[in-house]
Amino acid sequence: MFSKSRVNEPAESPEAKKSEPPKPPQPESSKPMSDFTPSTPKEKAPASVLSADLTINGNLKTAGDIQIEGTVEGDIRAHLLTVGESATVKGECIADDVIVNGRVVGKVRGLKVRLTSTARVEGDIIHKTIAIESGAHFEGSVQRQEDPLSTGAAKPKPAASSSAPTTSAPAAAAAGAKA
Repeated sequence: MFSKSRVNEPAESPEAKKSEPPKPPQPESSKPMSDFTPSTPKEKAPASVLSADLTINGNLKTAGDIQIEGTVEGDIRAHLLTVGESATVKGECIADDVIVNGRVVGKVRGLKVRLTSTARVEGDIIHKTIAIESGAHFEGSVQRQEDPLSTGAAKPKPAASSSAPTTSAPAAAAAGAKA
């Protein structure tokens, strides 16, 4: 019913593998016809770091990750945006993941937004998930959206059900005056 597991057996030593005779080459007929060999998955590039003594006036846009340690006056769009403790960003921050350790003056949009205890945010936050640590300073509004990365205006939700008849403002005022 149960078979002996190989987990408890000692592993083969590298010397034992070296002593095995090499395998004979496969015949040409069994090799694939194309010369294509799949490449190994590319490693993710490290984040671009903007040092503390760097000031940028203008917008930044990348599909990769950015770590800001200096000052940026402009909008930033990235995959992962990290605002360092000594950093200041004056503009809109849009990223899949936003981690704020420093100061942001402007709107923050992200699927995941995290304000650490050293964060100072002056602006609105539009997010899918948010985490605000104790000690973070935040002035603005927080709004949850399913797709916070879309820059289009949010559609207002109807106040009444769709089955209710629509009336014009004068008709509604007249109806309210009769009641």
